Amino acid sequence: MKLDSAEEESRGVPSPLAEGSPSTLELAFSKILHGLSRPESGQGNARTAVLQDLGALIEAAECDELCEGTRSGDSLRGMPEILGQVAKALEKLAAPPKEKAEGGDGHSEVAGKATEVGLLFLKLLGKVEAAKSSPACPAWKTGLRHLAGPAYVFATTHRLKQPWTSPRSQRVADEVLSLLLRVTECSSVAGFLCGENEDDRGRFAVVLGLLKPHLNNLQQVTQPWLSQHLEKILPPSLLISDDYQTENKILGVQCLHHIVINVPAADLLQYNRAQVLYHALFNHLYMPEHHLIQAVLLCLLDLFPVLEKGLHWKGDAVRATTHCHDVLQLILTHMEPEHRLLLRRTYARNLPAFVRKLGILTVRHLKRLEPVIIGYLEVYDGPEEETRLKILETLKLVMQYAWPRIPCRVVVLLKALLKLICDVARDTSLTTEATKCTLLQEATDCLILLDHCSQGQVKVLLSKIVLSCEDRTVVNCIRRVQQSSAAVPCDDS
Repeated sequence: MKLDSAEEESRGVPSPLAEGSPSTLELAFSKILHGLSRPESGQGNARTAVLQDLGALIEAAECDELCEGTRSGDSLRGMPEILGQVAKALEKLAAPPKEKAEGGDGHSEVAGKATEVGLLFLKLLGKVEAAKSSPACPAWKTGLRHLAGPAYVFATTHRLKQPWTSPRSQRVADEVLSLLLRVTECSSVAGFLCGENEDDRGRFAVVLGLLKPHLNNLQQVTQPWLSQHLEKILPPSLLISDDYQTENKILGVQCLHHIVINVPAADLLQYNRAQVLYHALFNHLYMPEHHLIQAVLLCLLDLFPVLEKGLHWKGDAVRATTHCHDVLQLILTHMEPEHRLLLRRTYARNLPAFVRKLGILTVRHLKRLEPVIIGYLEVYDGPEEETRLKILETLKLVMQYAWPRIPCRVVVLLKALLKLICDVARDTSLTTEATKCTLLQEATDCLILLDHCSQGQVKVLLSKIVLSCEDRTVVNCIRRVQQSSAAVPCDDS
């Protein structure tokens, strides 16, 4: 039945407005939504009053009014959108507290609120189910689309035994989930999330959007508490990192990284979790998204020590760096042909960390590193020159760790460094003088280290160049190399 004027007046609902304004039902639900948004709405009598008003409003409204609503003039808010906001407010109202309440655990209060909210979700979904069977209301899918996500999050939060649930709240939440699956014509939760067929994309993206704030909160939990909940947080983090949207992938990878640095290695190695993490992260390295690549590489660098501990425990006598080798090999394969500046910077930014990690074992990658270093030193990278500076840092580390293999590459590396010095000396771009000085300093240091690795070959070659060079900046760099001492430490490990 329709809301009559007496009911409207008794509930404080505004009387019908002139044509061209939002409907009376929209205004009534907007008033309820405002009441649910107030901080005091979650407490005692105030909460009960608001929820009772909402229940009466749902019961009195017709199915077609709830699903279709009205859109008048420039208003973009119809009833389905308002119902979606009300559903989100209800789910938030019933959510467990983030912190333990003073003077008690607060769990009984959460269970009571969840029971009240669950009954309202049952009424809303019941209206949609009635609209679904009525030929007079073809817009029931619109209403369901806005209700499904919050209803699912509510049901999964309260249907299982938890510290904040009671037998009654669990039963009501289970009824909400059953009715939701029935109305959406899904045979299982997996079908609800992923879709029952190729034409149905499921509702995972909607649910994920609602859960994002909770995933961000996960990163506030550190040792030792995080390991106690590893079985609950690891699967959803892996699932979200595999989402089709890059933003969600990054969020999932950040959650995985937080898990890696805050859960003991023994727990990560148990049940082969660390290997699962590694393979999930490794697959992301094929994505051409620089923000995602950055998040993945940082996570992998912290995961390598965990994987190595697992190999040591197995009694492996070989130095355990297999995973790091595989990742660096793939990175270098992608770096050489890469032309996008943002990706080049991301790869170069993390390259020194991989060389430090491998140490002398970097010699296995010298054939791939050499063309990458030379190619990246040739390309201008903008005013801050981050890529070139990181490549110079990488070259210094390579010469320190793998110095016995450097003499045969002296000529190639000397040409690349001299070309870089000449380019910087003649640079008229927006690069600041401070950045140019840093580049020249780092390139000169590389020449000095190259000279020591080659037992003075660089000084001999430069002595011929300095006689014919007219650029004062280049000559100053060469003089510094010639005046350098012969004792720069190299890594003998």
